[in-house]
Amino acid sequence: MAVSRDTTAGDRSAEFEDSGLRETVVRSLRAARAAIGELASGLGTALPALLLLLWLAVTAVTSVVGVGLLMVPALLRALHRLAGRERARLGRRGPEVVAPETPPTRLRPALVDPTTRRELRWLVRHASLGLVLGVLGVLLPLVAVRDTLFPLYWTFMPGNATATSVGYGNAHSWPDALAVAMLGLGWVFIILGLGPGMARLQARPGRELLAAGPETDLSLRIVELTATRAAALDAHATELRRIERSLHDGTQNRIVSVTVLLGAARRMVARDPAGADELLERAQSAAEQALAELRTVSRSILPPVLADRGLAGALSGLAANCAVPCRVDVDVPARCAASVEATAYFVVAEALTNIAKHSGATHATVTAYSRGGRLVLCVEDDGRGGADEDGGSGLTGIRGRIAAHDGTLSLASPPGGPTTLKVDLPCGA
Repeated sequence: MAVSRDTTAGDRSAEFEDSGLRETVVRSLRAARAAIGELASGLGTALPALLLLLWLAVTAVTSVVGVGLLMVPALLRALHRLAGRERARLGRRGPEVVAPETPPTRLRPALVDPTTRRELRWLVRHASLGLVLGVLGVLLPLVAVRDTLFPLYWTFMPGNATATSVGYGNAHSWPDALAVAMLGLGWVFIILGLGPGMARLQARPGRELLAAGPETDLSLRIVELTATRAAALDAHATELRRIERSLHDGTQNRIVSVTVLLGAARRMVARDPAGADELLERAQSAAEQALAELRTVSRSILPPVLADRGLAGALSGLAANCAVPCRVDVDVPARCAASVEATAYFVVAEALTNIAKHSGATHATVTAYSRGGRLVLCVEDDGRGGADEDGGSGLTGIRGRIAAHDGTLSLASPPGGPTTLKVDLPCGA
């Protein structure tokens, strides 16, 4: 028995070790994939940074004769816009980079503005080191795949073709091809080991130089975050009250009815079997209604269609069930955070309900697209218009959900129509 216990303990220890090794490998792969994605996205701002740096050099040289001074306002606007894109990119992949106050776009104020000086320092570092790291983030996976799979296709290559991705060596036999594959595995280990560090190194200048400095007054941002937190709590409390009312007024009453009918049927089963059978049938009908109401309540918490079909499929389902003919156009390549998708779903559902009830419209359009880490929704109808953003519980609920995500809502509804509801939400992570 002692040998059996020792064997069992050894098996469990081996299982734990295998599980730990598996988790380590999965974590490393996920970290490397995230790092490659971050490096590639950094390339999207590093290339414009290089062009902007060349423009800055041309402006500096031509300013000697006065021509470059005319380009300074446009150059500064482009610099501030690119810095804003980098802040948004870093915010999507990590902690938010709080933007400072809007920097000036005229030459003299810009020369003494600390934000502009920090953005220029970031521009130089991102256009050089950030660009190199971004290119490596794109090339390393390509060369790793190319070299690792080399034994599968090396026989189809010309005899004098370079075997490795670094432009050195030829393969004339299977050992040579396997050596190239080993080089490919080396690239893979480099990606796994150095990828996350490269991504942090690329992001460091932006996080250090583009964040609001100590001279920036963040009181307004604090007020905005406080209001957002309050809106989130209010939206949560409102949703809990709605669920409680739905369960109390609907499902609970149905279940009480089932209980009463079952009790009455039990008492009648001996003396009046036909009457008891009728009561049981009524109890079954009430139970089915209670189950249907319970499913409706559960779907209103987080619709399962979002997990099954994504935002595009969920919005298409809403449009198909709308009483007004509705066209849907969705361009959201990547999934947003679950809470953001749920908010978008409920916003469109409430908007289509309002259109069907109050607008008198003959056609509606739902558009959704993601740009720069933001999810934009647009619901438009050709109804009578006159909708009030400050009135109605439906729009109030929509505004609360959006504020909880630090999003924005705009409504244009002139008398006679059309009515356009536009919502801007952060995609989240």
